[in-house]
Amino acid sequence: MKYDFTTLVDRTGTGASKWNQMRTLNPDVKPGVVPLSVADMEFKHPPELIEGLKSFLDTAILGYTSPTDAYYNAVAGWMKRRHNWEIKNEWIVFTPGIVNAFYEAVSAFTQPGDNVLLMTPVYHPFYAAINKTGRNVVESALVRDENNRYDIDFEDFEQKCKDPKTKLLLLSSPHNPLCRVWTPEELTRLGRICIDNGVLVLSDEIHFDFIMPGYKHTVFATISEEFEQNVVLCTAPSKSFNLAGLQCSNIIIPNEQLRETYLTTLQSRAMGGRLNVMAFKGCELAYDQCEEWFDELLEVIYDNSQAVIAYCNEHMPKIKFTPLEATYLLWMDFRAYGLSNEELQRVLRMEAQVFMNDGAAFGEAGAGFARMNLAAPKHVLLDACERIKNAMAKYE
Repeated sequence: MKYDFTTLVDRTGTGASKWNQMRTLNPDVKPGVVPLSVADMEFKHPPELIEGLKSFLDTAILGYTSPTDAYYNAVAGWMKRRHNWEIKNEWIVFTPGIVNAFYEAVSAFTQPGDNVLLMTPVYHPFYAAINKTGRNVVESALVRDENNRYDIDFEDFEQKCKDPKTKLLLLSSPHNPLCRVWTPEELTRLGRICIDNGVLVLSDEIHFDFIMPGYKHTVFATISEEFEQNVVLCTAPSKSFNLAGLQCSNIIIPNEQLRETYLTTLQSRAMGGRLNVMAFKGCELAYDQCEEWFDELLEVIYDNSQAVIAYCNEHMPKIKFTPLEATYLLWMDFRAYGLSNEELQRVLRMEAQVFMNDGAAFGEAGAGFARMNLAAPKHVLLDACERIKNAMAKYE
């Protein structure tokens, strides 16, 4: 490969959130242990990105900054090349991270006491954005089949949408943590139910670049013009290029009225859609100059997933996996060991010293599961698997 996906950077003492969290959970963690939890990567950045930022800093004035034509062209070019979606500059609203966008959308498009629908288990900040703004979480549980794959219970979903208090759907597409790529048929049926019942769709598509071989992502807004007018679509370079620290998200809202409502909410909180100067430049460089690096990264993620699954199938066949259709996050089912969720997490964190996301954080249906971050050098992942094997041996 042209790029380096094997060198491990020790982020101890750098303020890296998941590394700090690991030591909070287990202060006695051994040297060399790498957390496999929060969805950022343990890979070196594309050299084109780093060199581009250095060059920019040689001449830049780091004052208040607005998006340039080059920035807009980079975002639009990525959407067109990778997702066959032509967008307009005025559709883009900037927020410092997609989680911020959840909160703002819930505040903008619903009232306290309204229902916001989730398909669960699902990305846990969805819950927080609803609960902390005084809205009601309504769950439509996804159904797990005999192949450990999750499907939509459309009968239940439609029933929840028909409640006049349900105003907004927070859709995870591709689904985090369940690795699903929703088919055009599924999205069409879901979107039609929402439109027929006056439910707005917020589609969180931050993982939409991480599509595994044999699958194809469909941007919700591309299904039809009617769907395009009923969506707030969340995108960012932060997952694809590991830029979460730059806090740059592109919230794409084609419907002018919805966009104005959203902007009014942002401005009422003195946000105004402003990003910092490095966020704009980092996004532009990533989309314009780092596509080759990303294509190699996809190969690495898929290879890592196959290595982890093969190791576990040989040494820990009790662990079951949801098929990895998308994202770099592997959904692992430990329930065959017969442990409570609390005991499972204790064994993983304290005995194995493996720090994945607790499945229960994604909803009650996630108890007994864990989410493994695959965006790390393969030897790191296999070392973690070996520690899990040794710790779980007593429960075989």
